[in-house]
Amino acid sequence: MPTSWTTPIDNYCERIGPGFWSEPLNAVTNAAFVLASVYAFLLWRSAGGRDRAALWLICVTAIVGIGSFLFHTFANRWSVLADVIPIAVFIYSYFLLAMRRYLQLRWATALVATGLFVLFNMQFVRLWGSVFPGLTLNGSVGYLPAAAALVAVGTICLSRHVRKEGTALVLADGVFAVSLFFRSIDAAICAGLPVGTHFLWHVLNALVLLILMRAAIASPFGDRAQPAK
Repeated sequence: MPTSWTTPIDNYCERIGPGFWSEPLNAVTNAAFVLASVYAFLLWRSAGGRDRAALWLICVTAIVGIGSFLFHTFANRWSVLADVIPIAVFIYSYFLLAMRRYLQLRWATALVATGLFVLFNMQFVRLWGSVFPGLTLNGSVGYLPAAAALVAVGTICLSRHVRKEGTALVLADGVFAVSLFFRSIDAAICAGLPVGTHFLWHVLNALVLLILMRAAIASPFGDRAQPAK
């Protein structure tokens, strides 16, 4: 474990040393998140610019790109937090939005469902390790609950004829599965491909977040939504 907030961390194939630009592709491709947030912001403005929940997701997406850039340049203990916290905020924020807006749950029920998902997500890596010891998927195991949630909520939406949102979630899950694959093989293919494949995780994840933000922007909100009794 690092003993200092500034202790260098070498987690990815592309990193060749402790220098700021030792992961150039991994660093630069974080611009995809910023571009996705800019495009989503334009969509949000075109849709009326009143949906504060969607605007929150847009802001968090931009911060995801900034935080990941910091991690892939400074690559130390404090920048890990700058990387993982915004991602977690987006995942949990979107889950709550989906519970409330897509599945039309009451606030109390939506919050309880989100809280249970957070608890499950926090315990998942430990549970996975107890069943599949040594199988870490290059550190990607922690993202499996998010992938499962996308397909599960998307399927429920489709079964309830919430077709646009359900289709978007299932599509996002398909792209996310591909991005997880590239994240998982980064270390394994390092000898043959020194730049690794982690940069593809950034590009594809930016697309995932854009698909999700577009769905949120296009979905009814506020007094247009009718929560289930």
